[in-house]
Amino acid sequence: MLILLAFIIIFHITSAAFLFIATIDSAWWVGDDFYMDLWRHCVNQTNCTVIDERFPEYQAIQAMQATMILATIFCCVAFFTFILQLFRLKQGERFVLTSGIQLLSCLCVMIAASIYTDRHEQLHAGEFYDFDVASGQFGYSFILAWMAFAFTLVSGVMYLILRKRK
Repeated sequence: MLILLAFIIIFHITSAAFLFIATIDSAWWVGDDFYMDLWRHCVNQTNCTVIDERFPEYQAIQAMQATMILATIFCCVAFFTFILQLFRLKQGERFVLTSGIQLLSCLCVMIAASIYTDRHEQLHAGEFYDFDVASGQFGYSFILAWMAFAFTLVSGVMYLILRKRK
């Protein structure tokens, strides 16, 4: 049982790490001499511009920012809820509250990554950019966001079916 518990804790911490990296790091859309994320875009590693209302599809970017932050917060809250329930629940009870919070995190990261997947052409279009954004590709933070979706979904389901045993 201790091995299963250690696996679940490591799995959950990995999910949270994926969410933190995907939310903070600047690699959602990368090219030869630029990179873009949910917060800014940078050219030549030095010339960075914060994303604000001047950018095309700013409302979509704000929605992605908000849902990624919520996903990260929910994942951390689910971990602390799991630790509290681990010592408070009676044997045989399920971690339903932890599962619900983790599945909310899963939903939030799915919404953010789905918006970015759907709108990435509109997000990177227009005469605003002085470089060829179309030559870029999805970066590792975007991939980590989708991996975090899968990890939070699996851990949410694991918590739902997990019973506290001796």
